[in-house]
Amino acid sequence: MSAAGGSNPEYVIARVRARRSALFGDEEYRKLVRMGPAEIARFMEESEYETEINALGSRFSGVDLIEYGLNRNMAKQFNDILDWADGRLYDLIARYLRKFDAWNVKTVIRGIYSDASRDEVETDLIRAGEFDDRLLSRLLDAAEIEEAIELLSGTMFADGLEAAYEDYEDTGVLVPLENAVDRAFYEQLLEGLVVGEETKQYREFLEAEIDFRNARNALRIARSGADLDPTDYFIEGGTLFRAAELASLATNTDELVSKVRDSRYGDRLSNALSDLEKADSLIGFERALDAALLEYADTLGYVFPLSVTPIISYILAKEREVDNIRAIARGREAGLDPDAIEEELVIQ
Repeated sequence: MSAAGGSNPEYVIARVRARRSALFGDEEYRKLVRMGPAEIARFMEESEYETEINALGSRFSGVDLIEYGLNRNMAKQFNDILDWADGRLYDLIARYLRKFDAWNVKTVIRGIYSDASRDEVETDLIRAGEFDDRLLSRLLDAAEIEEAIELLSGTMFADGLEAAYEDYEDTGVLVPLENAVDRAFYEQLLEGLVVGEETKQYREFLEAEIDFRNARNALRIARSGADLDPTDYFIEGGTLFRAAELASLATNTDELVSKVRDSRYGDRLSNALSDLEKADSLIGFERALDAALLEYADTLGYVFPLSVTPIISYILAKEREVDNIRAIARGREAGLDPDAIEEELVIQ
């Protein structure tokens, strides 16, 4: 399919709903957390991941097989959606899927920063955006962050990363570079987005995602110990926060949760906000934010069933499934207790 012609939301949403019904639920997760990596791979072979596990089984085993299978399946699912979509709907979905180009850029930068091996970084790449295999291969071969930034010349991330590199050198933390990637992604999402009946709910979801990204970034900056001002890394496009207030909210999570609860998100996020209030760590807080965003997208999808939002909601739900299975596999490989692993999962 292509961006030419008219949109076909009814057809695409019907197919996406069928895919969503096949996602793992509580029962499957309860089984998985009590399995070892080999058992998890066999369980996946009897599910929607059968094709990928069978294709990769001769080259990989254990957690590597699981992770490659997860990422390949997710990329296929999202590319299928693009194949089904036409017109304006195709354009909206394709723009959103560039989040995986952003993911891959940050994954490569983090790998270089932490001296991870090429294979370790490649395992975490998700080939569901617009970057081709040649560019990804060259990024994987980059030995320095500056080299990776040079390879991204001509992409939407280039200017922001080049401008942020000096701050990275001054502070030694990745926040300036990762924020530059996020900013570039959200700027292209919002650029030229005409708000009409077809895109009103999509715009509302994007505003929520930016609001939650700003909250996440402010918390990371506040707890990084680096001499950085959260207002310098504010992403435009949300509705909940002003740049000037983020610094104080980042050091007081109770106030931050109250701000969200009193906003337009409050009524729709009661359960997720309770989880936010109970989170006792940055990781727990970020996990609760992920759950809140997924719940918000689901709500918009139910209220406006023929908008692009149900498709975006499925993309988020599929991401969470992949993240959950990966967390279970890694946790079991590390010998973690099943109950401890369950606490790390994002489940609605």
